[in-house]
Amino acid sequence: MPTGELLGFIAGAICTASLIPQIIRVFKLKSAREISLLFTTLMLLGFFIWIAYGISFRLPPVIFWNAIAAILAGTLLFAKLKYGR
Repeated sequence: MPTGELLGFIAGAICTASLIPQIIRVFKLKSAREISLLFTTLMLLGFFIWIAYGISFRLPPVIFWNAIAAILAGTLLFAKLKYGR
């Protein structure tokens, strides 16, 4: 695996993992009032665009980690809609 691709996988893992503590906190507290709906929606849209970018340039780390991040952001959006009030 080329060094650049390895760095892409490492960076993607760290950035994607950064969503996990927030998701755990929201579900643990059953509160998402402090999370912006616009932020979460734009973040999810951004992940989908990154996936399209990764597909168009055949960049496995970009596709892989943004697909996982999109699932996590979708989970956060669900939590915001469920517990955001």
